[in-house]
Amino acid sequence: MRSDDPKLVHEQYETEDGLAARASLYLHSAGGMDARDVVVDELRRIAPERVLEVGCGWGELAERISVELGCDVVALDTSARMVELATERGVDALVGDVQELPFADGSFDAAVAAWMLYHVPDLDRGLAELARVLRPGGALVAVTNGANDFEELWSLVGRDISERALTFRVENGEEHLRRHFATVERRDFATPVSFPDSETMRRYVGSSELGRSLLENVPEFT
Repeated sequence: MRSDDPKLVHEQYETEDGLAARASLYLHSAGGMDARDVVVDELRRIAPERVLEVGCGWGELAERISVELGCDVVALDTSARMVELATERGVDALVGDVQELPFADGSFDAAVAAWMLYHVPDLDRGLAELARVLRPGGALVAVTNGANDFEELWSLVGRDISERALTFRVENGEEHLRRHFATVERRDFATPVSFPDSETMRRYVGSSELGRSLLENVPEFT
């Protein structure tokens, strides 16, 4: 099942449970850079007054951007539950689709798309919309994963990593972005993570429909 399948995306984000399981893994980071720190640092360099975050999830990053940079942030997600959670944080959030943004041309100084562009069915349309709502000279900060991320985990539980089929990934993201943005800067970094016990691994593997079929393959360890 492809990562941009609308059914898969709806299933993964209808509630916060799956996202919480995936996000909690990074509590066990073994060093390296935190992508959220990189996003905030890039935005600080841009010094925007108004920022759009698409695929905002529960609003943690949008809230941080607003607090640390003192700028206006508008957050958008296709999941009503995620928007509800973001709003509870005080984030100006609304339900919407990056493929059809409800904003006028040039409405934002910067946009953030963190770990979400591989969920967009029509990626070119989504990127074109992001370019449209940015002012001249505005910037998009996009974050994605590599095709072989978590290769050791998926090999352990018997999942073919080609099944992930990320449409927007480290290996091709620059190519996609150059079709819509004149200047593209790429930054590669790694955040090693570890599973402290089998229960943490089960929560991560079982956070998607496809992974749940592999739960019996998770070994017992503490």
